[in-house]
Amino acid sequence: MNLRVFPTEQEAASSCAARIAEAVRHTPELVLGLVTGRSPLNVYRSLVALAARGALDLSRATTFNVDEFLGLPPEDAGSFRAYMDRHLFRHVNLSTERIHFFDGCAPDAEAECARYDAALAAAGGLDLLLLGVGPNGHIAFNEPGEVLTATSHRARLSRETRLSHVMAFGDDPSKVPMAALTLGMAAVLQARKVVVLAFGVNKAAAVTAMVHGPLTTRCPASLLQLHRDVELWMDTGAASGLQARTLDVARTRRDPGP
Repeated sequence: MNLRVFPTEQEAASSCAARIAEAVRHTPELVLGLVTGRSPLNVYRSLVALAARGALDLSRATTFNVDEFLGLPPEDAGSFRAYMDRHLFRHVNLSTERIHFFDGCAPDAEAECARYDAALAAAGGLDLLLLGVGPNGHIAFNEPGEVLTATSHRARLSRETRLSHVMAFGDDPSKVPMAALTLGMAAVLQARKVVVLAFGVNKAAAVTAMVHGPLTTRCPASLLQLHRDVELWMDTGAASGLQARTLDVARTRRDPGP
């Protein structure tokens, strides 16, 4: 893994957004995997700022979001589609037909997951996948367990994961959906490049397990050790549990924006 440690989350997010913009300039038809939650917020804000300056053109890019709550229509304020509209899609020149999302209200969850996998395969797979890592080591909504699922699937969400999303539901845990549709581990590991965001000391244990721990389904993020091109973008809080020798070789970058 290529580790990038920054003094603050904002510095990491700004530099990461510049890297994504650079990748889009190099390959305008880039297929992007996108994630929601708190971790990518500042990255999306930075991408919007770049687009406003004319430094980011997403008109030929394609996006696939990695998950969606089961049972929520796209117009629901708590849905991930609504999140993406608020924080990115409305502010950049992505073509609507190039935006791909799970249908959380599909009558047949298995058929919807198969449709999504087929659409991703038809697009040629993910060129760059942006991920967060949960405090319990989940990536997308691949939760820790005895086994992990390769293909897109319906995932039952852990209490810890549901509580991490409670702010989007008026701080009422009972309103957070119990399940979601998510990309499986095959799509994650087959992405040509994976960029993981981790900010805050509450992510330190997950980051340490991801980087130093054994490969285990109890920490899905640990399987990224098998990937040949992973960048882990952190602030010092998230990196606080890493071994000193690992931090010594980590390349701290402050890439200038375009």
